[in-house]
Amino acid sequence: MASSCIQLCQRCTSLLRSKTVGVTLQYSTQVQLCTAVFRASTKIPNGSLFTSGNRTTAHTRQRWKQEMCHYSDYNAKRLTAEAKEDKDAEELSGSDVMVYKNPLSQIRDAVPVTESQMTLDLDAVANRSALEEISDEEAVALSVSSALPPASTSLRDYVDKSETLSKLVQLGVNLWKLEQRPNVGSMLLRLDFQADVAPRLLFLKEIGVEDSCLGYILSHNPFILTEDLDKLQARVNYLRSRKFSSESVASMVSRAPYLLNFSVKRLDNRLSFYQQQLGLSAPKTRDIVARLPRLLCGSLEPVKETLKVCKIELGFKENEIQHIVATVPKVLTAQKKKLTQIFDYLHNTMKVPHHLIVKFPQVLNSKFLRIRERHLFLQYLGKAQYDPSQPSYISLDRLVSLPDDVFCTEVASATLDDFNLFQKTL
Repeated sequence: MASSCIQLCQRCTSLLRSKTVGVTLQYSTQVQLCTAVFRASTKIPNGSLFTSGNRTTAHTRQRWKQEMCHYSDYNAKRLTAEAKEDKDAEELSGSDVMVYKNPLSQIRDAVPVTESQMTLDLDAVANRSALEEISDEEAVALSVSSALPPASTSLRDYVDKSETLSKLVQLGVNLWKLEQRPNVGSMLLRLDFQADVAPRLLFLKEIGVEDSCLGYILSHNPFILTEDLDKLQARVNYLRSRKFSSESVASMVSRAPYLLNFSVKRLDNRLSFYQQQLGLSAPKTRDIVARLPRLLCGSLEPVKETLKVCKIELGFKENEIQHIVATVPKVLTAQKKKLTQIFDYLHNTMKVPHHLIVKFPQVLNSKFLRIRERHLFLQYLGKAQYDPSQPSYISLDRLVSLPDDVFCTEVASATLDDFNLFQKTL
């Protein structure tokens, strides 16, 4: 029994050696054969293909066919020998002996690797050294999530990952307004909340701005977040030096968000302009600017045009213009077309003299359609009387300032339904 086992082991060893040597010789012979075939197919006799003509081409083609036939016969014999050897190996497998297999057959019979098996375990990669080399497959499988999206058309995609944007939303800032303005979105993303935003918010709080106004200010003027704090403090100090109270400064900044973006020189030029053009005292000029702070932010050309219209086209005197502006500062920013349209209807259609318009200057800031509808309704009722010396006098203030229901009951002595039906006839 022992001798039989020894003979079986010797037979397996010789079989393995012969198979290994045979496989090596087979692959070596195949490489030599393919090289010979390739050289024969590309060899150019006599140094030139054009000089040999069709004879050279025919000769090369015939030799190519012979080599290919020889290779086919050899390949068939090799496959037959491999099949026989595999059969012999299977007969020996019943004796619990490890059998050598062809590496090519192992690759051919291997199960394809699924996508899930090729996925890289990122947790294992995280524990690796930064200097450790990885394969190309592992490098491709790596994916690092970006802190911020690379590009977007809306700031809402960045709110969850940007502390600055999330805090601004909590303050009530309208990001949809800011993202419509060029370069504002990228500017906000570059700002650090603790280093850039928080100090300026604290500054606004220190000068008296209410928490409810912070969102409005930043929604209209996000550039205040990039202003130097020393410059902001210098502009506030200037306004206080011109005897604006702290409450007035806070109110002006809240209603005119761009106020602190302008230099001290520009603010001083604006105040001097209104005082000289209107001929008012410093306290009256300060009162006008405090009530309408955007006068310090806008252009001066429209204001010059409005003053010229009031004086030349509408025929108001200088003291009358001073009274109108001191009572209704918005007249300075009104459009020329609106002023001329309202004045023409009041003076030429309703026959209201200049001094009554100056007495009730708020009529110049009203809607033209409201003045026209109510005057025509009173005229239809026979109550359109605007002369203070006549009975049933109706002041311009009550004509334009009262709500529709109060105007109908107290001025026109009619119902709101009557007024609505009359409006449909216009």
